[in-house]
Amino acid sequence: MKLNLTRPLVFFDIESTGLDVSKDYIVELCYIKVLPNGNEEAKNMRLRPVNFRGETVHIPEVSTAIHGITDEDVKDCPTFKEIANELMACFKDCDFAGFNSNKFDVPLLVEEFLRAGINIDLTKCRFVDVQNIYHKMERRTLSAAYRFYCGKDLENAHSADADTRATLEVLMAQLDAYPNDLQNDVKFLAEFSAMNRNVDFAGRMVYDDNDVEIINFGKYKGQAAKDVFARDPGYLSWVLQGDFPLNTKQVFQRVALKYKKF
Repeated sequence: MKLNLTRPLVFFDIESTGLDVSKDYIVELCYIKVLPNGNEEAKNMRLRPVNFRGETVHIPEVSTAIHGITDEDVKDCPTFKEIANELMACFKDCDFAGFNSNKFDVPLLVEEFLRAGINIDLTKCRFVDVQNIYHKMERRTLSAAYRFYCGKDLENAHSADADTRATLEVLMAQLDAYPNDLQNDVKFLAEFSAMNRNVDFAGRMVYDDNDVEIINFGKYKGQAAKDVFARDPGYLSWVLQGDFPLNTKQVFQRVALKYKKF
């Protein structure tokens, strides 16, 4: 089956120093850019993680045990900042797809762009999370999904290259497996695979059914942001000074400005 695309769809996978979007860094990024005519552009790159002071960040052994990438492997690799403009140009006017990407890969990718001084605008992009489709239909992991849908064992799992290719193959197989439930349309797949309608990419704020911004964590979880900002003027300052992703801070500030309650 050929994907029905109106603009490029970028399948991508990230390996990182850890799982904290606000603190961790990308060490490997692979993408397969599928064009509307069916052609593909693929690239796999390793990156040397650096902090805001330009210091190389150690890849913890617990992370290396998962993806196999060590400090030695990336010591001569470019930093994300050095390839950010290249990625920005490649990803322009694209939609995105991944496995668990809405929860982790997309927020971390945006965080790395912001750290590099690039305020990437993905507000018009659509995000297809193949894991969410799988969980809604069958409920398991990428290796199990690959075995279930493609009838093969996933070799080199947790390498960005293998995981990215497997994600593309799984989505194609899902479209074949559920012709009555899934539409070969990125807008449909993005909406179907979304678990929440996030305002920020990390999901700290979400939209409800009436498009009202709702706090999605902590003591104000489930409450309208407008009401929280009006009732607790110090809440925005707490978020801005806290250990949250840069994108989350941007969104909270934008929503607070919208209601002019801080």
